[in-house]
Amino acid sequence: MRSIKVLATNSTNVFLREKLQENPFTENCCVQAITQTRGKGQRGAGWEAEPGKNLTFSVLLTQLDIPVEEQFKISAITAMAVLKVLKKLNIANLQLKWPNDILADKKKIAGILIENRLEGKNIKNAIIGIGLNVNQENFIWAPRATSVKLLKKSNYNCDVLLQKLVEQLEKDIYKLKNQPIEEILAAYKKHLFKFDTPCTFETNRGEQKTGIIKNVSKQGKLSILFEDGILQEFALKEVKMLY
Repeated sequence: MRSIKVLATNSTNVFLREKLQENPFTENCCVQAITQTRGKGQRGAGWEAEPGKNLTFSVLLTQLDIPVEEQFKISAITAMAVLKVLKKLNIANLQLKWPNDILADKKKIAGILIENRLEGKNIKNAIIGIGLNVNQENFIWAPRATSVKLLKKSNYNCDVLLQKLVEQLEKDIYKLKNQPIEEILAAYKKHLFKFDTPCTFETNRGEQKTGIIKNVSKQGKLSILFEDGILQEFALKEVKMLY
């Protein structure tokens, strides 16, 4: 896979999106930014990262041909690929927080943002943005964040970690893209934070209710059984977990 490193860009996802618009035949590639000025997470939240201390990168994967109704397959495989790499670093208490944040000891260590490009009823290409906290020790705007260094008490080589992440991601996506999504979701839910456990949620209407996560659909929607016995399904940005 071709690799590009830039000193600064507003967003590595935007960088690859523009590259793909310029040349629709662009092959698989990875773009890493030392500084990302407008990096985004889920819900449009900014991503706090000290220049040179963390990984902020995006990967373009082409020729996926995944049915659009199974779009969450890419998110689930990506999240579990990141989890695999972190487990090899002997980081304990790793979990996935819906839809695709990575937690270590209940603190966020990595986040993922995916943009799918459609062709007909299939996802043809995906731009997968990943932020991983590696050597940063102080988080001003994200008090519930952690890093590899904070957990392991030593510095890690960002370039080595990047190579491992990209290799694992590319390998898993193409290996598992045709696997039944039910099997992928079953593996994903085994690592899902607060799955089948009472927790407080806040809806986009500002309502706070106690409920239990019961399922994640093929489209990535979250099913929550609330204490009043009502089962509701939520898409991204429609509900958040309070913990």
